[in-house]
Amino acid sequence: MYKLEDIFFCRRCGHCCHGSSTVSLSEVEQIRIASFLGLSKEEFLDKYCVIKDKRVEMKIVNNHCIFYNEDSGLCAIHPVKPDACRQWPLHPSILYDRGAWEAIRKDCPGFSNKVTYKEICRVIKTVLNNSSVKKE
Repeated sequence: MYKLEDIFFCRRCGHCCHGSSTVSLSEVEQIRIASFLGLSKEEFLDKYCVIKDKRVEMKIVNNHCIFYNEDSGLCAIHPVKPDACRQWPLHPSILYDRGAWEAIRKDCPGFSNKVTYKEICRVIKTVLNNSSVKKE
């Protein structure tokens, strides 16, 4: 039986922070991040976010989330990062879709090659049950 540390170790590669969009931010997350940055919600939205349809997302800079530091591989808002970022790469979709697991595993170099689908599902369930992260 594996522990999380046995199957996943973040390599700070930035792949999860890379792309043409970022995660949607809830109202609570917007306020939490703004407060962390010492900004009003409006200042935070103006400086760091984009509105896509009805979703609020963090801006993209150099094909990465605006808060990703390419030099250190660290998130500038790590203590208050969005729940979806906090969950990643142990996304609940893995529990219901083996294809999601294969895609995430292929893209994320932090996973041990030894972990099986059954074991990752067990770990995700344990993490979700013990987490303050919303279960979506």
